[in-house]
Amino acid sequence: MKKKIKHRWIAMLLLSAILSGILANHFGLSAQTPMEETSEPITARNLNSDYNSQSELIRSNTPQVNLYINSNRVEVTSYLISDTTYVPLRAFCEELDDCNISWNDGIASVESSELNMRIQQGSHYIEANDRIIYHDEPILNVESRIYVPIRTLAKVYNLSVAWEGKTKTVYLAGNPRALKKGKDFYNEEDIYWLSRIIQAESGGEPLLGKIAVGNVIINRKNRNDYPNTIKAVIFDKKYGTQFTPVANGSIYNTPSSDSIRAAKIVLDGYSLNEHMIFFLNPRAATNFWITQNRIFVTKIGNHAFYK
Repeated sequence: MKKKIKHRWIAMLLLSAILSGILANHFGLSAQTPMEETSEPITARNLNSDYNSQSELIRSNTPQVNLYINSNRVEVTSYLISDTTYVPLRAFCEELDDCNISWNDGIASVESSELNMRIQQGSHYIEANDRIIYHDEPILNVESRIYVPIRTLAKVYNLSVAWEGKTKTVYLAGNPRALKKGKDFYNEEDIYWLSRIIQAESGGEPLLGKIAVGNVIINRKNRNDYPNTIKAVIFDKKYGTQFTPVANGSIYNTPSSDSIRAAKIVLDGYSLNEHMIFFLNPRAATNFWITQNRIFVTKIGNHAFYK
């Protein structure tokens, strides 16, 4: 009788161990604690959405950066994350400008006599004077403070940027002045046509996919073997109609706010790759000349891009 009881207990313990392993694998559980040492570096992309809980992790695992503006040291806590220098928005703006900063529903608004800026945590771009400035790394919230990539803010204030890796120091130089307003910077015809081709070709794609389509148009415009205006590139028929939306009329559809935003980002100089001049959706394509004759660059959403 005792042997039977003993065997039952052993069987139950084995079953419990097996079930624990199955549940751990299924739900991604681990015996490791959340803060256990890991070889994965701290990057902007792998920070949890609960940024405040990561403050100690950032302070202890990311190097701080020295900041100088026109040879004057600025006493702000800046971090090097994902090879990008992040600076606190409020401290930086107050150093350069007599600005007023307000916060509402995850969006910081910066206003001064010459600047109107909106910044949302988690976003990859800021809106400044009706222009859209994009950066590869997202806006962060560290200890309830908005941190922005330094090069993005430097562009907003028309400052040059120099980096000294040995001392982890950023040098900004120039006369701080607000970015030229969108109405004075963008060509309205360019926004009109670029946003429409982006919408027609990639209306259902993520923002980065829309930007990539816009890059293709700009890259063609900048080459000698294509027309030298955005509209002319879109309607180019030298080797037959280049873009399906021109043939089926969808080029004239009203663009979404995201497509307009992507057009502005591209027109403001952001480029994923300056050599991309072709793209296609491999699943929908009927002609595979591009895949057979051009060099693959990247795939974003449903589109593959080539040079």
